[in-house]
Amino acid sequence: MRNFFCLTAFFAVLSLLNGCKSSKNEAKEITVTWELVSNFTDVPNGFEARFNLVNNGEMTLDDKNWALFFNMSPRPILANKTPQPATVQHINGDWYKMTPNAGFSLASGKSIEVRYTGTEAIIKLTDAPMGLYFVFYDKDGKEENIVEVANFQVLPFVRKDQQLRGKDDQVPLHTAAKRYQDNLALNLLGADQLQKIVPSPVKMTAGAGTLTLDKNYTIYYGTGLENEAKLLSQKLKSVTGTDFTLKNTAPTGPAISLQTGAVSVNGVAKEAYKLDINAKGVTITGSDAAGVFYGIQSLLALVPTENYLKPAASVALGFVQVEDAPRFQFRSMHLDVSRNFQTKETVLRWLDLLAFYKINHFLLYTTEDEGWRLEIDGLPELTQVGGQRQHAPGGMADPVLHPSYGSGPKAYDDTKHGSGFYTKADFIEILKYAKERHIKVIPELNFPGHARAAIKSMEARYNRLMKEGKEKEANEYRLIDPDDKSEYLSAQAYKDNVVSVGRESTYRFYEKVVDEISKMYAEAGLKLDTFHVGGDEVAEGAWTKSPQAAQLLKENPSIKDPKNLQAYFMGKLLERLEKRNLTIHGWEEVALLKSPDGKYLPNPAFVGKKVVPYIWNNIYDLDLGNRLANAGYPVVLCNVTNFYFDLAYNNDPQEPGLYWGAFVDTRANWAFAPFDMFKTTYTTSMGQPLNFAGLEKMKPEARKNVIGLESQLWCETVKGRDMMEYYSLPKLLGFAESAWAAERSWETIENRETREKAIQTGWNRFANSLAQRELPRLAVLNGGYNYRLPLPGAIVENGQLKANIEYPGLSIRYTTDGSEPTAESPLYTAPVNVSGKVKLKSFDAAGRSSRTMSPDDVK
Repeated sequence: MRNFFCLTAFFAVLSLLNGCKSSKNEAKEITVTWELVSNFTDVPNGFEARFNLVNNGEMTLDDKNWALFFNMSPRPILANKTPQPATVQHINGDWYKMTPNAGFSLASGKSIEVRYTGTEAIIKLTDAPMGLYFVFYDKDGKEENIVEVANFQVLPFVRKDQQLRGKDDQVPLHTAAKRYQDNLALNLLGADQLQKIVPSPVKMTAGAGTLTLDKNYTIYYGTGLENEAKLLSQKLKSVTGTDFTLKNTAPTGPAISLQTGAVSVNGVAKEAYKLDINAKGVTITGSDAAGVFYGIQSLLALVPTENYLKPAASVALGFVQVEDAPRFQFRSMHLDVSRNFQTKETVLRWLDLLAFYKINHFLLYTTEDEGWRLEIDGLPELTQVGGQRQHAPGGMADPVLHPSYGSGPKAYDDTKHGSGFYTKADFIEILKYAKERHIKVIPELNFPGHARAAIKSMEARYNRLMKEGKEKEANEYRLIDPDDKSEYLSAQAYKDNVVSVGRESTYRFYEKVVDEISKMYAEAGLKLDTFHVGGDEVAEGAWTKSPQAAQLLKENPSIKDPKNLQAYFMGKLLERLEKRNLTIHGWEEVALLKSPDGKYLPNPAFVGKKVVPYIWNNIYDLDLGNRLANAGYPVVLCNVTNFYFDLAYNNDPQEPGLYWGAFVDTRANWAFAPFDMFKTTYTTSMGQPLNFAGLEKMKPEARKNVIGLESQLWCETVKGRDMMEYYSLPKLLGFAESAWAAERSWETIENRETREKAIQTGWNRFANSLAQRELPRLAVLNGGYNYRLPLPGAIVENGQLKANIEYPGLSIRYTTDGSEPTAESPLYTAPVNVSGKVKLKSFDAAGRSSRTMSPDDVK
């Protein structure tokens, strides 16, 4: 794929990167430091920050020969109230630059400070500038060299005014003392009290006795179950070292029997199964192949964690009978590989994990403003341009994708995650791999907003074909109105990410991509019957100064307002996709209209037309999911306060992630009442109470319209496999419980105090099960995953250390000499007298550990 660069722009940047050696070498001697000064500013919820530049080289920086480019979590920048030697300005998306003001000079051995202010307070190290690089200019103002900053430091956030988002932030700081206090509500449970299978089966009855599973057993499978038998054999070999014989016959002798039959649990037949372990062997009966597959996952879950950590020739399985079926037929996870790319191998590993926890859909988000990740026949620019990011000398006007999320100035930088795409063969392999694990991959092409990668790719195509004199072909898939002067700023701060809804080529492009993806499904032996159209976050102001949009409004006076052009677009797109017999999924906006005052209202036009909105917004429009379900739409709930894995676990500055909608931990994933969402979300992202008075509740007859749940991993701050897994684990396990397990008793308790007690009892059991069973297994399952372990809670009172942990069953190790705790450090079991610099870590049975902390780690 490295041969598919946007050649003209790439070689221009390459010449700059290899240009003027002296400035390149000198620039490496410039040290840059960034500090968050405070979030308590004159601007409500704003921030003040400063750069400090130190010139350790010989070259003098003046007011014309340099600029500093970088990415940071997108926020509007305000004009400086006091004169500064340089100006920080927003370019587009999360791309910023610092340029010198008149009279600027930074000579050898000197330093200079540049302050700036903005809106939306900063509390995370992952919000800080990243991917910094200098561009140096010659005397005529032309770029002559690009140099990445080699010496960059972000100062730690240690004060309250750096850790809270101004005076309105009511979320308590995540101190060691707060953790200790919170963890007092949990207690250690014995092995017999743990949840044996995650997610919980509908019914599980333990028997008296133990089956020893060893090489004497054969896997017998019925017709159509060869795939399931092979996968079971592979998994059992990983814990026993034994190659189990497979036979497509009736069982004889010691047997693991896989078969289909009439199975229905709680009135649900699809994906239902029964698992029986007794003295005769193991029998799994599924209503279909998927049911058998999920019975296998439950069998593998019952294998003791010790066998995963230390494989042995035999496995002891307690006698048990399990009857199980999912609460929701649609259980999905969304993965964004556009903001930061994830390799095919990472995706395949992830599909294995989704299957283990009975997740049966996978929304693969391969197009966005910042990247196009899927090869499409006939449109090579989509990956030549859209599959990579690099410095854009002409800024927004260039038909390239500029750096985002710290991807730096070079395309295909092996140390970064901005560039990459899946070939057709890669995608087909992903589809087949998912199919074997009973996971349906849903592709997404997000229009009319979030479309910058497609727009820039098709502009590159347009330019190429126009140079070749092929004007008709050049316009065939063009996506913009070239005369559009509309001004807007998207949710991710883009100014140019919305397609023209007034040109036929926009729809033609969409159909072309859908048809090419459909061919890939056919090559994988599948039929594309569900497509996600995105449809979210079109910014106010889009299309307001577009001649093409004005003509469309003139020809269709019923549209009335540019605000409604999004609904018009979805209607026209739906007509075309209906001809392909596709069920259309999309973010909630696909089912909404905007009132003149900007309020979202259910759009009755698409009810009954195979349109499925995904509802994320339960924090700004609290009852939106209820209103759409009540209006007759089949909905997927993906509430931001519960299921957004990219939102940080807490407000610790070192804990990565976003926080615009909430802080989301594993308990939030686990504690979700789908038919009464008000029961588990009580505050805004700023910790202020929510008011549900007068809001619409879900009608009992509308519950059938909730077809399922989805978890989300947006990857603005996620770089590479390890971060992806850290963000998602163990959150995925809490989500799986909400998506599969039967209704929990606390979901119907109206009294909040009584309900919270019941929730805490259930959560305590789940947290114990995470610590003692699930997490250590993840250390080795499928080669091992990079899951997160919580920091201990701790206080020191009168010289005595008291510590506890969020997941009882994890061990706590400590030191008192300032050294890093290891698995050999003293084990904390009870309050102990200490002196000196105390440090602690949590450990699990696999030897994995948390970050290091001290009782006074947060001021």
